[in-house]
Amino acid sequence: MDLYEYQARDLFEKYEVPVLPGIIADTPEEARAAAEKIGGVVVVKAQVKTGGRGKAGGVKVAKNADEAYEAAKAILGLDIKGHIVKRVMVAAGAQIAEEYYFSVLLDRANRSYLSLCSVEGGMEIEQLAVEKPEALARVEVDPLAGITPEKALEIASAAGFDAELAPKVADVFVKLFDVYKGEDATLVEVNPLVRTESGDIIALDGKVSIDENAGFRHPEHAELEDKDAADPLEAKAKANDLNYVKLDGAVGIIGNGAGLVMSTLDVVAYAGEAHGGVKPANFLDIGGGASAAVMAAGLDVILGDPQVKSVFVNVFGGITACDAVANGIKGALDTLGDTASKPLVVRLDGNRVEEGRAILREYAHPLVTLAETMDEGADKAAELANA
Repeated sequence: MDLYEYQARDLFEKYEVPVLPGIIADTPEEARAAAEKIGGVVVVKAQVKTGGRGKAGGVKVAKNADEAYEAAKAILGLDIKGHIVKRVMVAAGAQIAEEYYFSVLLDRANRSYLSLCSVEGGMEIEQLAVEKPEALARVEVDPLAGITPEKALEIASAAGFDAELAPKVADVFVKLFDVYKGEDATLVEVNPLVRTESGDIIALDGKVSIDENAGFRHPEHAELEDKDAADPLEAKAKANDLNYVKLDGAVGIIGNGAGLVMSTLDVVAYAGEAHGGVKPANFLDIGGGASAAVMAAGLDVILGDPQVKSVFVNVFGGITACDAVANGIKGALDTLGDTASKPLVVRLDGNRVEEGRAILREYAHPLVTLAETMDEGADKAAELANA
């Protein structure tokens, strides 16, 4: 789960990472009150989970409370890369002398942690990595040891901090890793980390992604979720413990196992080229179980997407045999009744496949078409979606 900037700021403060005062506001009036409370020059910042806020007009400096009111009025409701601004953070201003970059993240490829650091902050890290890769230090972090004071100095040195400044930023690096470890994060990023004209090191803008698989250790993380911003179909799938991601196509996909579902997406996209360019509408992995309840929940989510014109159920029977899957599909269609109004193409293979196909042939539901192979099923589903 990605956090908003103000949520990251609050976590930083919890772990004694140096931050500036910040108050959230949902209306221009609240922004004015926040600016009055903070005092002096403030920055009004759009709270959206995307980059490029400044270029889009989502970050404005205000010299007084009235200017903060006008800034919030201009920012609230702004569309930034498809994200509508519903909240701003009014933060204290800073006299910035230099800007730096720091992050620690999960390095899945190497099964380790990785720290990225640069004395050139403020710009998007992807841009820096392309234009000046030599300016971005990459230091592996042992997951068991973490970022110790010694490792933090190593990171600072690799990034090009001088001997006087390195100990100051290293202390902040250690605290930022405390955030990473303590909150079970997959990313903690500060851009920019700044040195003020008075010599203080401050995390000016933070980004944090937390691992939802560790939610059982952090019941308080549930309060960080923005339920209003969640896609209603994804929220429904999550409530039913389904692995679902909405896409923008017309063929709904149900499969068991992430690898099979990913392959199905590719095959449907390829088949769709011959049928008006139709594409997959979602990723939905029902996992190892394919009971009537699980299948009904999955179909309910997919059929609730108005973009879906057909559904491709692609299941390989293993621990859950194909006859159990077929009975699950039967039960799901019986449960959904008239709400199931879009054609389903079903491809079964693996354990007890013949028994499963026989169950669906005997069921003879008018919406169900059986396919022998994945290619055949993908082609039929694309054809039906384009009909």
